Amino acid sequence: MLKDLLIISIGAIFIQNFVLVQFLGICPFLGVSKKVETALGMGFAVVFVMACASAITWAVQKLLVLFGIEYLQTIAFILVIAVLVQFVEMFLQKSVPSLYSSLGIYLPLITTNCAVLGVAIVNITKFGAVDFSFIKSVVYGATAGIGFTFAIVLFAGVRERLESSDIPEFLKGMPITLITASLLSIAFMGFSGLSF
Repeated sequence: MLKDLLIISIGAIFIQNFVLVQFLGICPFLGVSKKVETALGMGFAVVFVMACASAITWAVQKLLVLFGIEYLQTIAFILVIAVLVQFVEMFLQKSVPSLYSSLGIYLPLITTNCAVLGVAIVNITKFGAVDFSFIKSVVYGATAGIGFTFAIVLFAGVRERLESSDIPEFLKGMPITLITASLLSIAFMGFSGLSF
């Protein structure tokens, strides 16, 4: 069981990273990655939402199958994610107002973050056929969030270094950001050869 959880974790963080390999959750990846502190705050919020969403949507899917209405899974999953994001937003607004203001519009956009919805759907579609347990589902969600955090913090560190670099004028701004993101993605594709 522990070996399976380790394989799931390494796979979610490195081999099938939601941002750099599956290209899900690009909007906050590009929008909130200008500073490491902000990227780390967004990453922790996404880890919390992904782990909780994996746990709750696992149970919701079991109920949907029980009643024979599994075709409503996407709507149900989006509702669960919206509630979790609202909880995170209220918590950050009261506890860490500076982080709340620096995340800006990207915090409520976690609700429509493809990576968060993707982890819930992958739990059901990819692993549902092989009796994906509750523990495996939560571990997959949490480690996929850790992979998202790892990618966004790494990218934010590179972008901070680029701010003090001598970049040609025509590459400043979004062009160098997209080039850097693509190079980081290519580097992560090197993990795709790993197998257990």
